[in-house]
Amino acid sequence: MNQRVAVVTGGVGGLGASICRALADAGRTVVATDLAHRGDAIEAFLDDRNGRDMHFEPMDVSRFEDCADTLSRIAESRGPIDILVNAAGITRDASLRKMSVEQWRSVLSVDLESVFNTCRQVIEPMMQRGFGRIVNISSVNAQTGQFGQTNYAAAKAGMHGFTMSLAREAARKGVTVNSVSPGYVDTEMTRAIRHDIRAQIIESIPVGRIGMPDDIARVVRFLCEDDADYITGANVPVNGGMFMSF
Repeated sequence: MNQRVAVVTGGVGGLGASICRALADAGRTVVATDLAHRGDAIEAFLDDRNGRDMHFEPMDVSRFEDCADTLSRIAESRGPIDILVNAAGITRDASLRKMSVEQWRSVLSVDLESVFNTCRQVIEPMMQRGFGRIVNISSVNAQTGQFGQTNYAAAKAGMHGFTMSLAREAARKGVTVNSVSPGYVDTEMTRAIRHDIRAQIIESIPVGRIGMPDDIARVVRFLCEDDADYITGANVPVNGGMFMSF
């Protein structure tokens, strides 16, 4: 893999940080973006670099202008952005009959509109240079649905349509656009699940365990390789077999 510049949104969290490390270990210059107020997580991310070429820039993915300014600044200081991984995401769970407008709009804004906000900044330069890798982190729940997650499932399912459409627009210009759909992953959120519920979840996964962030990061790294140029418009499930399709 040649030296390239990668941006990972939501990059200081558990999954995002694993993706950053995987890309940096492959020789990439990696810039993680996240909300500026996540001070402890940002500090932990920077402390864990261990010599890797990893950096941080504050960015609110829900704000188009902030994405435009930040990504332009990264390109000026680090070089053209070759790889974009959209890993930022939130949940605001509630059954639809109890869901507020704010819960609906906030999830759609961070989990779906953000993909437009970031891709809109990088797609033209990537196509002009004849190279680009975009990977959008979706979820198995986009395909299966989940109680209390009409907002989240709608956003992640919308990401699939976005991914396939942009893949068609960019395919002849050396730019691939794919999505990765994790199942349950060992993060702070899943570790907070009640022990008996967690046991039921593990029982439902054919491989018999919760996924690890590195399981997803390795797939993202592969899709970002220079020679992964014949894979575009695809959704790669990484869920231990809990949802199978063809």
